[in-house]
Amino acid sequence: MNKIKQKIIEKIKKNSEEKKEIYYGTTKKSNKIYPSYINIKNPKYIEVDDLYYTGLIAVDYYREQTDLILKNLIETNINMNISIFYEKQDTYKMIKELTYHIGNVGVEIKETNENRQDIDIAAFTYNDAKYIRKEMQLNNEDLYYLYIYIIIYDKDPKILEYNLSKIEGITQSKGIETRRANFRQEEIFLSSLPLMENKEIIKKAARRNILTSGILSTYPFISSTIFDSDGIFIGTNIYNNSLVFIDRFNKEKYKNANICIFGTSGAGKSFYTKLLILRYKLLGIKQYIIDPDREYNNICEKLKGTQIKLGPTSRTYINVLEIRKESIEEGEKGYLATKISKLIGFFNLIFGQMDEEEKAILEEKLIETYKIKGITFNDDTLYKINKNKKEFKKAKDMPLLEDLYKILGKDEKTKKFKTKLIPFIEGSMNFFNNYTNIEINNDLIIADIYDLGEENLQYGMYIFTEIFWDKIKENREEKKAIYLDEIWRLIGVTSNKSVASFIYKIFKTIRKYGGSSVAITQDISDIFSLDEGIYGKSILNNSSIKTFFSLEEENIKILSKYSNLSEKEKVEIKSLKRGECLMFVGEDHILTKIESSELEKNIIENKK
Repeated sequence: MNKIKQKIIEKIKKNSEEKKEIYYGTTKKSNKIYPSYINIKNPKYIEVDDLYYTGLIAVDYYREQTDLILKNLIETNINMNISIFYEKQDTYKMIKELTYHIGNVGVEIKETNENRQDIDIAAFTYNDAKYIRKEMQLNNEDLYYLYIYIIIYDKDPKILEYNLSKIEGITQSKGIETRRANFRQEEIFLSSLPLMENKEIIKKAARRNILTSGILSTYPFISSTIFDSDGIFIGTNIYNNSLVFIDRFNKEKYKNANICIFGTSGAGKSFYTKLLILRYKLLGIKQYIIDPDREYNNICEKLKGTQIKLGPTSRTYINVLEIRKESIEEGEKGYLATKISKLIGFFNLIFGQMDEEEKAILEEKLIETYKIKGITFNDDTLYKINKNKKEFKKAKDMPLLEDLYKILGKDEKTKKFKTKLIPFIEGSMNFFNNYTNIEINNDLIIADIYDLGEENLQYGMYIFTEIFWDKIKENREEKKAIYLDEIWRLIGVTSNKSVASFIYKIFKTIRKYGGSSVAITQDISDIFSLDEGIYGKSILNNSSIKTFFSLEEENIKILSKYSNLSEKEKVEIKSLKRGECLMFVGEDHILTKIESSELEKNIIENKK
């Protein structure tokens, strides 16, 4: 019986060994993360898969720290890992040991008067021990042992040595005394891995005690990084080369999707704006751009957008007095009232700032003008029956500027307004006196108003802003954006309060329509020139993302009045290179280098 039992056991063992052999040729998950080789023969560094690693041990610190001691290290672009270990000590045991130490040192100080230097050192330790005990007993602080290891790596040992010396200089400037981990490189390397391994042989050199309040100075997560999971790539953090991804439509993270882009000519703001347009076009987001300087023609052509030109030589027309169906949301009322309030702003640009009496008279004449076409404050008058179907009146059913012009001429009070309208009816601006002949159905619309000339640009900007604002309100579920280049023309001193209020309203309310408004300018002083800068400040404050490219010192001074720029950030903005910017993204302030692929660059710069 025993022989049979023995044979069965041997057979089971044999089968088990055969099964194990099946797995001998397979690759385990652990094999995939193993390095191909490790060389630990050199005392100054270890070599792991073509990378050289060397370490520093933090062995002492300033007695008083008022700043984050690791901030300058983390903000460098040197390849580096920092390991921090905290070991909480038993409070009762530590107070007992401190009390014993205080008693012994106190006796030594009283009995020793021979060596003055020894007395000073003893006095330091005596006072430190008393301070630590007091904090633990009265303020409920805990005592920790602190260990900090810095591991630097590179492919080239010469660069490694250079970076090591650089890090030593930085740590010294922050009051951290370090020691090179020669002959202990393996232990330092292991401490940098996610294994929670802190070898005793290096702990003795690195150990320093620290109270709970002091741990704050070692807080490592202080480098601004922005990585929104559904965001588009913007560029890299100048300090640490981390990637910057921003999802400006993230309602949970940002209070709105608005952007301000400020910078001098040639600083890179136009390139950045075009990059945003290109990347958001790929996401299918509707974008409307007002282009006063004819900068966006090429990208419009490359992205198969629609370009609308307005000027003396163009064949596209926009009727200022036209009421569009999308000008109010479905279910709302007040087409004519909404249109008249917008027209008051437009005519303020032509007639100059009107007082309340003049506005009231002009409104009366506008009501009369629309009445000629059968349009009143009753919204039903904007519909007509066509083949037994109710449809919104078409472009040719709307009054023209010429109709208002004639009515203004009949009243002595408004003849001065008629005179100012002459260029728009009989002169060089008569293209405004035509029925609208454009459709806005593309996901990318560029409004080219360059031909209007310097003095008349604001008229075109206002008209297109109104049209695009109506398109923004069409569907709350769709994401869309409106770009106002050279926005100073609409909210600066050459504009008026009615127009500026309309622009401010866009920035304040566009979020609820799923939209984003983008303010672009190089004239910082001008956007804060109207009404003591109240409109410029409001637009700045209603933009969750602010992008500042290089600015002149005078503009920086003006900007600092309306934003929370630190002294350091003022210096940084002035010294930024082309394509670099300081970004305020929510609560984060981050220096960013705008990055693009070669293909994107070719599209933006119209290269073949």
